[in-house]
Amino acid sequence: MKIDLNLNAQSHSASELVLVAGYEKNDGDSKKLVNGLWPKEYQAAFNNLMNSKTFTGSTGSKFCFSLEDGTTVMAVGLGDKKKLTYEALRKEISTIYSSIKGSYSEAVLDLDGFKVKGNLEKTVYTISESIYLTDYSFDKYLSDTKENKLTKLVLSSKEKKNKTKKLEQSISKAQIVMSSVNFARDLVNEPPNVLNSETYAKIIEKDAKKIKGVKVKVLGKSQLQKENANLFLSVNAGSAYEPKLVHLTYTPSKVTSKTKHIALVGKGLTFDTGGYSLKPSGSMANMKFDMAGSATVYGAFRAIAESGAKAVVTCVLGMTDNAVNEKATMPDSIVKARNGKTVEILNTDAEGRLVLADCLDYTCDLKPDAIIDAATLTGACLVAVGSETCAVLGNNQKLINSLLKSANNTDEYMWQLPIIPEFHKDIKSPIADLKNIGGSRFGGTAKAAAFLENFIKDDIAWAHLDIAGIGDSQGHLPYCPKKGASGLVVRSLVDYIENA
Repeated sequence: MKIDLNLNAQSHSASELVLVAGYEKNDGDSKKLVNGLWPKEYQAAFNNLMNSKTFTGSTGSKFCFSLEDGTTVMAVGLGDKKKLTYEALRKEISTIYSSIKGSYSEAVLDLDGFKVKGNLEKTVYTISESIYLTDYSFDKYLSDTKENKLTKLVLSSKEKKNKTKKLEQSISKAQIVMSSVNFARDLVNEPPNVLNSETYAKIIEKDAKKIKGVKVKVLGKSQLQKENANLFLSVNAGSAYEPKLVHLTYTPSKVTSKTKHIALVGKGLTFDTGGYSLKPSGSMANMKFDMAGSATVYGAFRAIAESGAKAVVTCVLGMTDNAVNEKATMPDSIVKARNGKTVEILNTDAEGRLVLADCLDYTCDLKPDAIIDAATLTGACLVAVGSETCAVLGNNQKLINSLLKSANNTDEYMWQLPIIPEFHKDIKSPIADLKNIGGSRFGGTAKAAAFLENFIKDDIAWAHLDIAGIGDSQGHLPYCPKKGASGLVVRSLVDYIENA
């Protein structure tokens, strides 16, 4: 499908479908329509219809009418213009796009009326990202899949080229970032009989090598043994596949002493049975999503690298599954971590933090300015902040505040939880330095973060994102699939690194 984003539309645009904006205006007890800068011929055709008065421009309302040549005009209600937000526009465009995709081969959207808060550049970006996100589908395993041609966005304007260049850049930037979000979604949606640690590492290596300025290093079992990454290896002990630590580095063309170095770390559990602490069957379904943290940080890394960001960015992905065989780690085992601390493993289903622990310690040796990890780490996160929100915890309030600001900039939900001294005390073991679960089920998300903090050294700023609730889409956002990977938080991480 082709969508023409038309700027300064003063006359009829040749297309099967034209989208225009309508707003509501309170006038005493009644509401009147405020046209979103419609061309005169649209206004005339609209006014000639007896039932046009039923369209007040309220949020979510739609009104279709035809021009003399048969072109369909769809008026899209956006509510009170003064209260219109970018997220409201993102949701409405997604809903409209879903309703017209497949019915039309091309459409025109008259940009002038959709402008939010006078910012045309950000409006174009928002519309573009909404369409690219909504256009996603994971249907590669359907036998009757039809060819799915991606929607093409084109900007047309009577303005001079130099005035529209930034708008074209907004469309291009949105396509780069959203393609990385969708790439991350694809990774998460892959079935576990296809995506294991070995195939996963190959996919990332192949993709990353295409990006300018990116270097790739992959550590296998023997290298991880040399690294003394014993916690990571303990999770992999029951697996039929080698563990993989994928180390990616993006370096911009110009690096100075002031260039920031940001590290992203992701949990890549391609499937989690719980190990000897076996999950019940109902909880084991969808455990292919347990590598969403690694897909999320790689999606952000990919977008940043392809955008040509100014920061140096490291991405470390810890890949394995958590399976059961005669070699699998047993509960009550004590294992020495890469940093030398011993851990009593009381529950083998609390495995993600073990993988992350060694990955975080490895990353600290690279001496970045900040480390951000992402993981579907705790079911307790859903209880604490719901299935729509990402929990953020860490050791540096400035870093956390920056992440919260970026989440707000991208209209994604992120909420800070505390790591208090009592949580650190609760994960102390009487027979080892640490234990991998707390003494009760309360505060599980924060106690897991308290465990991870033991593997941050050299006073490096660190933030932990628990995406257990949002990694798997719950269908609360129209631009996310109703089922499967959501791709959320990628946009927040991109915004943070671009502004770091």
